[in-house]
Amino acid sequence: MIRGVKYNQIDFEKYTECLENSIQRKYSASQTFLDITADKKWDLLVYNDYEAVMPVPFIYKNGIKIVHNPLMCQQLGVFSVKDNPKINEKFLSFLQKNYLIRVYYFNENNSFETKLNSKKNFILYSDDYSNVFAKYSPKRKRKLRLNDEVIENSDIKEVSYQEAKDFIEQHVIGLDKEHDSIELLKSLEAFYSLKHLKFLAFYYHQQITNMIATYSDYDTIALLGNFNNRKYIKIAGASVLIDYLIKENIANYNFDFEGGNLPSIEEFFRGFRPELRPYAVIENSKETLIKKYASFILRGKILG
Repeated sequence: MIRGVKYNQIDFEKYTECLENSIQRKYSASQTFLDITADKKWDLLVYNDYEAVMPVPFIYKNGIKIVHNPLMCQQLGVFSVKDNPKINEKFLSFLQKNYLIRVYYFNENNSFETKLNSKKNFILYSDDYSNVFAKYSPKRKRKLRLNDEVIENSDIKEVSYQEAKDFIEQHVIGLDKEHDSIELLKSLEAFYSLKHLKFLAFYYHQQITNMIATYSDYDTIALLGNFNNRKYIKIAGASVLIDYLIKENIANYNFDFEGGNLPSIEEFFRGFRPELRPYAVIENSKETLIKKYASFILRGKILG
């Protein structure tokens, strides 16, 4: 049986135990990650006595509760010791019958009988760096061969949150609203203070030209942000930073690129020859939400 549990009623000890022992384990489903990115606005769907769990983040729009994955929270979905498509279908049915869903992302290990749309993600699995580098595309290898002038005048350094914030505010792209940028920085600062997050910067003539933000947890390092001064795009600082991070960590950690749906981003990530790991998604238009909300009202259903 599946039931919905409000945040203040979640047994976090049982939730964490289920998550940590699950075949689908994802850092983005941890209480710490969700509390920060969703600002503690998330419910939990529970199968029996926490045999399987499914976190459900939400926002309020004009007082209406709407399911929406928060910024940087790429994958959630069902977590259990063994992935079971039939149980996943029960979670899917419960979610769709009881919630207004704008955007919900499952995880790469969830299988369904229902045909769902999917998005792309790319992962490099732990291996010897020489094996990983050997698989890079010829184009990526060329990008990593910096000329003498760049080598002599460049450096890679870990930087503080404040240094990162200044650069991000100037060069962040791809966010629709000023509110999104504020929420992004708020979450990055919180992760940084908990020592889960690091900022690595590429300097050229003592000026930051590229920066990446990475989240570390258990056996995975995830790329949460890639920020670039587009005036220096030909220097390929972003490629150098990611290669540096892979070289330093791939022997012990998987590297999660956290995306790849935009053609330009997909091309960039594919140059490192990661594995494609698609994940199922539910995305509804505003028009569909309005119709669904009207049907909820007719049924006398109260969202809360």
